[in-house]
Amino acid sequence: MGKVWIDGKYYDKDEAKISVFDHGVLYGDGVFEGIRVYNGRIFRLKEHIDRLYDSAKAIWLEIPMSREALSAQTEDCVRVNGISDGYIRLVVTRGRGDLGLDPRKCPRPTIFIIADTITLYPKEFYEKGLELVTAATPINHRENLSPRIKSLNYLAHILAKIEGIQAGVHEVVMLDFSGHVAECSGDNIFVVKGRKVRTPPAYAGILKGITRDAVMELAVEAGYDVREEMMTRYDLYTADEVFLTGTAAEIIPAVKIDGRVIGTGKPGPVTMDLLARFRKLVGKA
Repeated sequence: MGKVWIDGKYYDKDEAKISVFDHGVLYGDGVFEGIRVYNGRIFRLKEHIDRLYDSAKAIWLEIPMSREALSAQTEDCVRVNGISDGYIRLVVTRGRGDLGLDPRKCPRPTIFIIADTITLYPKEFYEKGLELVTAATPINHRENLSPRIKSLNYLAHILAKIEGIQAGVHEVVMLDFSGHVAECSGDNIFVVKGRKVRTPPAYAGILKGITRDAVMELAVEAGYDVREEMMTRYDLYTADEVFLTGTAAEIIPAVKIDGRVIGTGKPGPVTMDLLARFRKLVGKA
C-alpha cells in the first residue's frame, strides 16, 4: 500500500488525512508541484522546488522547510514507495485555521507528498493526436490570480475542462482576456510553422512549465527557430503542427482544433522529433 508523507510522518494511503479546517481545503489557499520520476530519478527536481518556493512567496506563504530538506524528503518519499516511473504531487497549504479568510490565523502550513503512478492520455493519442476546442472560460487575469502561481485554486481550468468534456474532447485551449492564446487546461501549447516553433510567453499569463522549458531547450539544440510570441487562434488553425507539453502529458500532438484540421491531420515530423528527443532526455528512448 502506498505511503503519503504529511508534516514529518508517513501514513498509509487510506489513512492520509488533513484537517477540514485547513485553508487549502476551505479556500484553495496553497501551492503545489506535479513532478515526474523516470527510472527512479526525479526529473528536474531543483526547478520544481524553485517554482514551488516562488509560488509560495507570491501568495505570502512561508514554507517551514529549507529547499534542501524538502528536496531530500521528496526523494525519500519516492524511495519509500518504490517508484521507478511515476508522478509526485508535492503540496503546501496555508494550514489549519478558522473559518475566516485571515491567513494569520493559520499558525503553520501543511506539507504533504504523494508518490504514485499516472497515465494522463491513452497511448494511441500520442500516435494519432488530440482534438481540442477553445473554451469560453478565460485564463485567470495575471494581475488577479497569476497563472504563474501554481496554486491549489484550479477552478477556472476545471470549468474549461468541463467545456471540453461536454464537447467530447480531452483538452481545451484557454485564451486570455484579450483573446490571445494562453495555455490548455493542464498543458502548455506550441505551434510549428516550417522550422519555427512558437509558444506563448510567460508574461502572457501562463504557467511557465518545467516540461515546456525542457522542450524549448531541446528544440534550440535541434536547430529549430524557437520563439515566445503572442498568438491568436488563427495561428493555431493555420499551423503545420500543434503540440502540448506538461509534466504528466510530456509531449502530445494536437491534430484538430475547433473543427479545423491542423496540417495533415496527423502528428507532424517536428513534434515527433521533439518527442523522441524528450524521451531520450528522460531515459525512455
